[in-house]
Amino acid sequence: MLSFNVRGENIEVTDAIRAYVEKRLSKLNKYFEDAPSSIAHVNLKLYPNKNAKVEVTIPLPYLVLRAEETSPDLYASIDLVTDKLERQIRKYKTKINRKSREKGIKNFDLTGPAEGVQDAPVPEPAAPSDNFTIVRTKRVSLKPMDSEEAVLQMDMLGHNFFIFEDAETNGTSIVYRRRDGRYGLIETDE
Repeated sequence: MLSFNVRGENIEVTDAIRAYVEKRLSKLNKYFEDAPSSIAHVNLKLYPNKNAKVEVTIPLPYLVLRAEETSPDLYASIDLVTDKLERQIRKYKTKINRKSREKGIKNFDLTGPAEGVQDAPVPEPAAPSDNFTIVRTKRVSLKPMDSEEAVLQMDMLGHNFFIFEDAETNGTSIVYRRRDGRYGLIETDE
């Protein structure tokens, strides 16, 4: 079952807004055989031009769902972001089910103990003469998958690259978006 962490920037999150977010996003549970026990991180932003932006991130064991929408109406943005997340889930499940049928796997469960990305503290630079500064460090749990699943995951996250464990070689690989819009794959020697 999804639980919700709803935050507001330049907007007070009222009980009515929180209830609407929870009602709309709770309908995503129907796409899972066992409802995932995960936290949906919802960020509501109100801009000076009165546009409302809704960002939702739902970390799951084999997938991170992320979507954002901006419109003049907060409730419309919530509806739009929910629809976008539903499309992502349907697209992902269709692709996984197709692969599962090809490989003879009966059920692929997206639920389970949540693992994922953790922020790690960044040490202060040793000397002020450093030419660069690392502002954020992340630790990731690599998930076994093939390159197609990694590209799908990268696209859903809106990133330009994605690191994963190749299910066939058990090696660490990286898919990335090239400037021409196509995708590249970097494989490591292990």
